[in-house]
Amino acid sequence: MKAATQSLVRKAHFLGAKIKKLRKDNGLTLDDLSVRCVQRDAESAPSVSYLSMIENGKRVPSEDMLEVIASVFEKDLEWFYDEKIDHEAVTTPKKRAGGIAGVALEPSFLFSKDHLQIAIPELLSQGGISGRQFGHLLIRAHQEHHQNRFPDLEKAAEEVGQKRMPLSVEDLLDICKNLSLKIKWFDRAPDIIADPDDTGFKTLMRSFFEPPGTLYMNESLKKRPARLKYDLATHIGHTVLHGRDGLRSVSAVGGNTFDAKSWSSQSQTVDSKDILHAWRDFECSFFAGALLCPKVPSRQFLSRNAYSLQSAKLLDVTTAVLMRRMTAVSPYPHWHYFDAYPPGKLRAVYRGNGIPLPWGNLKMMNDPCQHWSVFNMLGSKSDEPAAQISVLKNGDDARLYCCESIRVKDAAGNFHVVCAGIDMGPAIESQGVSSDDVIAEIFDACQAGGGSAAVPARAAKLIRSIANILNIEWVGRGLERDANIICPRSANCPRNPCCVTKPKKVRPFTEDIRSAIIQAS
Repeated sequence: MKAATQSLVRKAHFLGAKIKKLRKDNGLTLDDLSVRCVQRDAESAPSVSYLSMIENGKRVPSEDMLEVIASVFEKDLEWFYDEKIDHEAVTTPKKRAGGIAGVALEPSFLFSKDHLQIAIPELLSQGGISGRQFGHLLIRAHQEHHQNRFPDLEKAAEEVGQKRMPLSVEDLLDICKNLSLKIKWFDRAPDIIADPDDTGFKTLMRSFFEPPGTLYMNESLKKRPARLKYDLATHIGHTVLHGRDGLRSVSAVGGNTFDAKSWSSQSQTVDSKDILHAWRDFECSFFAGALLCPKVPSRQFLSRNAYSLQSAKLLDVTTAVLMRRMTAVSPYPHWHYFDAYPPGKLRAVYRGNGIPLPWGNLKMMNDPCQHWSVFNMLGSKSDEPAAQISVLKNGDDARLYCCESIRVKDAAGNFHVVCAGIDMGPAIESQGVSSDDVIAEIFDACQAGGGSAAVPARAAKLIRSIANILNIEWVGRGLERDANIICPRSANCPRNPCCVTKPKKVRPFTEDIRSAIIQAS
């Protein structure tokens, strides 16, 4: 009897250790795992407290319960019972910093603060980049480095909204009233702001803040509650974070909103007010997202709805707001998103996984790769979401991505495309499989197909498992279409044959002279 008891204790210990390691490796909390189990089988799913006891070796799950847990992680029951596997200490994998890799600031004396203060304004002036645009670059680098995690802003929003979700327009108006914010409505149709890149685009003045405590809101937002809620939430953020000091940009959408918001109006010097306004725009926007979609409730909501972009309608928030929140609350950190306007302009960018941009967001590119999903959707007339699996080849580096894109209309009536995606490489590696081998297999199949092809069966099986483990429905849906080879710029197209005529590489003439001198000596 004593031996049987010891065997049960040993069994419970190994089961608990394995489940805990799986959960930690996938970035899930006990609450996350319990929710995922309930989704699969509510009757057999463990509660949060019972899961905790299982992981601590105080309870042994029934076979039905273990089957539910195993289904979340795509594991066989035998894997949990196998005590021969070496059990390492349970640690959360270290997350790499997000964003594009930087450059070494060497020699360091040239990159002193004094030199940069002189060189940066000159660089921006000669490159035609405004202080506000430079501010957005700095903010994006900061955002990507921190993988869109800003706990102070989250906490400030949760204190105001009490983690309620969804918040109605009436709820937000009540918060405004409690903060002594007065609402004044104005009626103004969308205007055309001169912009050679976006000719014909309408720009709508949505709202603005007038100190000490008046919000001017466009009447048209009453017909668009999702956008009205977002604007109210950003102004609440300004009131809470910045003490309603008046240094708050106008909220506008559509045409050239960079110029519409700019203080310096293309000044040849960097205006610190522009950078301050850009930073405050970001803070208020992040606060608004955290107020409308607080971290824990939205994480559970996204899990229940498998990260569908269309599920934004269930919360009555904009698709763009939900897209941004995915990157901030998901247990999987390797996300990116784009908000693109035709013919090829990025209004919002996040690259927590270091994916290159399909085009610039400071100016138009003349050689975009036409095989990005977001590019294809810009020319689409469909309002249905589209999922795509892509191999991005950038020199010797190859990455595997999956994204979901959807065409939506902004408050000014302009169509644009929002796209959320993930880097699948880390998820593949977490399954003990070489991501390089999987990517090479898919890339070779696409090359044989002229640039696109169905994902090979072995890789497709692995990707379906990853879709289940990450609980992102559109990753699996991406397998319904051919995978595509994409690249940062079409001039460097890796397809064979190339989809564009590559420019001929010409080395400097001085190198030819150098070679001739060496050969003659």
